[in-house]
Amino acid sequence: MEAATQPRPLAGERAQRIHSVAQRGVAGSTFDHVAREAGVSRGLLHYYFGTKEQLLVEVVRRDCEVRLAVLDEQLGGATTAEDFIEVLVSQLEHVVRHQPETWEVVYELFSLSRRNDEIAVELAELMRRTRDHLAALLAAKQEEGVLHLHADPEAITDILFGLGDGIALRMLAEPERDFSATVRAGVVAVRALLV
Repeated sequence: MEAATQPRPLAGERAQRIHSVAQRGVAGSTFDHVAREAGVSRGLLHYYFGTKEQLLVEVVRRDCEVRLAVLDEQLGGATTAEDFIEVLVSQLEHVVRHQPETWEVVYELFSLSRRNDEIAVELAELMRRTRDHLAALLAAKQEEGVLHLHADPEAITDILFGLGDGIALRMLAEPERDFSATVRAGVVAVRALLV
């Protein structure tokens, strides 16, 4: 029973195929469907995750780890504040255009967290870890002289995520609209915090 309440990472190619839940969401996914696509038994999914909601948490967790690794690599090479900002903007635009399910599954997880205390705890921990990670990166870039932070790194991180999440939501809701001016305005706001 403990295994069902304590999700554990499922490694390898099969874990990657479990990400099909991100494309269908919790409502559109069943353990049978996910197990079939991942090439594992339904029982194994239950053993590792317990519920579809916990499976969704793990999908978001793994996706965040991958995205943070990409940001580490790209932002680590930034030698100016403008380089740093350009990476943030390009990542936002890339994910919204080419991997919209990434944002959709995060929004779904947020909605679930309003009705499920266990998911709320998981989401809060995930947000804390990503905030701490990016805040540490901001602080390191300030020490290198690349950035000149005008507020606490954690506060700036919350602003960056807030802007990114909000703009992404609007871009997904109105895919035909040109958001260039909105993104430029966001850059002005971010520049005021980082330069």
